[in-house]
Amino acid sequence: MSRAEDENDGQATERVVIRDRRKIHPNGKATGESVSDAKEAKAREAAAKGGAHRAAEPEEGAEVKAAASGDAKDADDVKDVKDVKPGLGAELEALRTELEERTRDLQRVTAEYANYRKRVDRDRGAAAEQTTGAVLSALLPVLDDVDRAREHGDLVGPFATVAESLTASTSKLGLVPFGEKGDPFDPTRHEAVAHQTSPDVTEPTCVEVMRRGYTLGERLLRPALVAVADPE
Repeated sequence: MSRAEDENDGQATERVVIRDRRKIHPNGKATGESVSDAKEAKAREAAAKGGAHRAAEPEEGAEVKAAASGDAKDADDVKDVKDVKPGLGAELEALRTELEERTRDLQRVTAEYANYRKRVDRDRGAAAEQTTGAVLSALLPVLDDVDRAREHGDLVGPFATVAESLTASTSKLGLVPFGEKGDPFDPTRHEAVAHQTSPDVTEPTCVEVMRRGYTLGERLLRPALVAVADPE
């Protein structure tokens, strides 16, 4: 404390000197810290921020090491890929070869099945034709009797109707008669039971038919019995 005289009354009074450096809040209260304390706190805060910033920044050596490790890893990956490619190509080649073999097998099986189906259809048709031929062969003597009755004029009345129905039915099944007078002699279709000479023919000719022959499609069921006249 220092003493000073009052300028009004000349009396000596005490002067109060405030040495507290604490800041005064606008509401009239002290903040509880001095200016020096605030400066020290700011300095500490700045030092802490600087250390954190330095900690966040990577070192140059660390970057170089990371880059080197990354390059080494990429090189290893490339090496692994190069090692895998030859094996993959061999596997693809094996799969391609197997696919070609399976394709050839499928084509062969398909061709065999097509041939088998054709053979079965052909055999089925031949079996049906053989069965039909057997039935018609059994009816040939009946047709011979009908022909003889027709030649003698006995094919009249109800019997004529039955004979016409029988002939029509056999024709629908594919039975075709052959053997008429004047036909050229064919040893593959005619069976000659008599031979004679005649000045009226220029080649072996059927001059008489004892029994007609029949065919079923391209199959010969029975040859015709004929008498043949040879030229003189």
